[in-house]
Amino acid sequence: MNRNGFVKLSVLAFGLVLLSFLILGFSRLVLPYRTARVLAAPTTLLAFALVCYLLARAILSKLHLVEIEE
Repeated sequence: MNRNGFVKLSVLAFGLVLLSFLILGFSRLVLPYRTARVLAAPTTLLAFALVCYLLARAILSKLHLVEIEE
């Protein structure tokens, strides 16, 4: 993985977190809170998985086990 790809995935994770909050907020206007959480859950879980992957890659890079190329 190169640095540009890492940064793009980081921006994507941040965008997914924002999208999750937007889905939760706007769906609460017309739906019950529990249903709104169910609608926002897939994007939240996807963002969480992506952040975990990026964290693992960053730790492996810091330990010099797997490098992030330029």
